[in-house]
This record gives sequence, C-alpha cells and structure tokens, in this order.
Amino acid sequence: MSARRLRSGGMTCVVAIGLTAGLGLLTGAGLTACTTVQTTAPGSVGIDRKQRMLVSEKDVEDSAALAYAQETDKARSAGKLNSNPQLTARVRHVAERLIPVTAAFRPDAPKWNWEINTLQTDELNAYAMPGGKIMVYSGLVDKLKLTDAEMAAVIGHEISHALREHTRERVSRLYAQQLAVAGIAAVTGAGDAATDLANQIGTVTFQLPHSREQESEADVMGLELMARAGYDPHAAISVWQKMMSAEQGGTPQFLSTHPSSGNRIAELEAQLPKVIPLYRAAAKS
Repeated sequence: MSARRLRSGGMTCVVAIGLTAGLGLLTGAGLTACTTVQTTAPGSVGIDRKQRMLVSEKDVEDSAALAYAQETDKARSAGKLNSNPQLTARVRHVAERLIPVTAAFRPDAPKWNWEINTLQTDELNAYAMPGGKIMVYSGLVDKLKLTDAEMAAVIGHEISHALREHTRERVSRLYAQQLAVAGIAAVTGAGDAATDLANQIGTVTFQLPHSREQESEADVMGLELMARAGYDPHAAISVWQKMMSAEQGGTPQFLSTHPSSGNRIAELEAQLPKVIPLYRAAAKS
C-alpha cells in the first residue's frame, strides 16, 4: 500500500492506495485532507455553492467520452443517430449559439471537445455528459413541438449540468457511499476502474435523478445561458409547462432523471428580472 496525492481541479486529496475487491475500484484506507472546489463562476444568477469531489475532472471527462461513444455507436448501428438531418441541424444551431456564452460560468468551456447529436426515438429526453457531449432525443422536440427558444432552454439546462460538473459530484457521492460501506476511503481511475467509472457515469446519466439542489442550479444557469445567447428566457417557463402536461400521461424519461417540482416554474419566474437585461443586450448585438 502506498500514498498518493491526487490533484482534482482546486482540490487535493491525500490517499493510501490499495486494491479492494468488490468495488471494481482502486481503493485504500486513509483518505485525508479533501477540500471542496468551486467549479464555476457565479454568473449573473449567483451560483456559488462549493462541491466536494472524490474523482478527478480528467478521469470523469475521459470516462464520459467513452460512455458517450458507446451510446452513439449503439444508435448508429440501429440507424437512429442523426437520422433526421433537419432536426440535427436545428439542435446543433441552438447548441452552437449557447456554447460561446458558457464562458460566463467557465472560461475553459467554449474550448471543450463538444459533440452534438440527435437520437431518433419517441422518448422525451436529452442529456449533456461531462466535457460537452450532448444528445437530444427526437421525441422531446417533436412531441412537445419545441421552438428554438424552448430547445435552448432544455439544452442550456443540460449544458449547465456539465458546466457545474454535477455528474462528477454525483459519482463522487456514490463512491463516498460505497467507500463508507466498505470501510475504505479513496478512489482512482486506473486499470479496470476506468471502465467502472464509465459505467457509473452511464448510471447517473440514464437512471438516477439529479438532486433538487443540482436541478435548481441547472435551471437558473440555463436561463442565463439562453438569455446571453439571445433566446427569450420566457421560453424556459413554457417548456416546463409543456413538460408538466406531458407528465400527466405518464412520466417522460426526461423527468425520471430530472425530477419535476410544483414550484420550479415559480423559481424560474423569480430569476427572470436578472436575465432579461442580458437577453435584451444580446438581441441588440
């Protein structure tokens, strides 16, 4: 067993490394000195919550790229990847307007290796994996008859999860729970652990709901992103109204990982005065 210092953005963890069966991770006994890290600038909406990370940003982004490639390969094999050129062009146009303004929260984000694709399916869903890997399901746009502004609200929301590194935070929480149960206290992304991390990212992306705290952050950050990109932020209200109507006929896949809330629209409306000036400024430019 050996000591290792892991650097993760603004966080340093000192760990003792050893191989423990059952978790599929390289783990050890003796995690010390883990600090919190603020992964984004607050923006005009004032996001400043600090987060505790147990996994490095690079490991998460590399594993997310692997998980995303697996999803796109599967969709391509089924003939469902970007099979509607008009829809794909619309989605990419909206995303490409949003990407430059991500610098308001993270100066590094516009230079990420962004990938923007669509999946032909009746499901109502969309996601953005760490590092800017976006997928929009055709059912979300077609069934809800989304305008470009409403699409910007959804994509901006998903991009915000990536900017805020919510997947990394959620994987860190999962690891912390596993480590607590096992009585051990460190994880790294080496060997088989890289595949395990990709699987964990897939799990939190497609199966586990975001926390209300993360959802609130993504809501308000997405509102600011769309406003800065010149999309009317009022469209965020209408898209959630459509989503709530769709929920009455059964829970859409999107809401299985993005929990609905009766006060969500009220929270968005309360943020409008902060972002309307940004929208007006963008409209004039």
